[in-house]
Amino acid sequence: MKDVKACIFDLDGVIVDTAKYHYLAWRRLAEMLGFEFTEKDNERLKGVSRMRSLEILLEVGGKSASNEEMDTWARMKNEWYVEYITKMGKEEILPGVVSFLSQIREKGIKTALGSASKNADLILDRLELKSLFDVVVDGTKVSAAKPDPEVFITGAQMLGIAPENCVVFEDAEAGIEAAKAGNMFAVGIGNQEMLKEADVVVEGLSVLDYNKFVSLLNCK
Repeated sequence: MKDVKACIFDLDGVIVDTAKYHYLAWRRLAEMLGFEFTEKDNERLKGVSRMRSLEILLEVGGKSASNEEMDTWARMKNEWYVEYITKMGKEEILPGVVSFLSQIREKGIKTALGSASKNADLILDRLELKSLFDVVVDGTKVSAAKPDPEVFITGAQMLGIAPENCVVFEDAEAGIEAAKAGNMFAVGIGNQEMLKEADVVVEGLSVLDYNKFVSLLNCK
């Protein structure tokens, strides 16, 4: 097995599917501003920061805004999103997450969360998952959005593990780019075609256990 000492996980789409709540909040904002924001439009927001997401949404609607307006709208969107996620329960944890994280931790592999979300702590508290992560790096601790590797590099530093000994689990192209830029092994979660830069791609953590994880690493 490669000398893997830590695994770093994205949140949305890997641990839990909060994308639907982001979409509901962005769509609500678009409706308030007088235009339609579709699920297809929403695909462009995957893996990018809140302010960049707002810029894309305004591009879709053909709208311009002052910095003050953008700050206000981003805050409104986040308030709506938080309103939605505070109603989440453990049943929304994606299949296989608890089992896989528990297994790799039992084998001495450290775990970190690396997410652009500024609500990661709230979500982990709601899902009672915080005990499965040694460190949490979210949007409140880093300034550069993926594909910049800052969030993953910071996670590795907080764990005290060299980047080349870390494996990143990501469902977004920007996240895979960030992992590779940080000199980390990248496991794509989802579609092979969309995540072709990943070292390996699996459907989800539900198809992995520790032994299958070892096999994946040894195949590369």
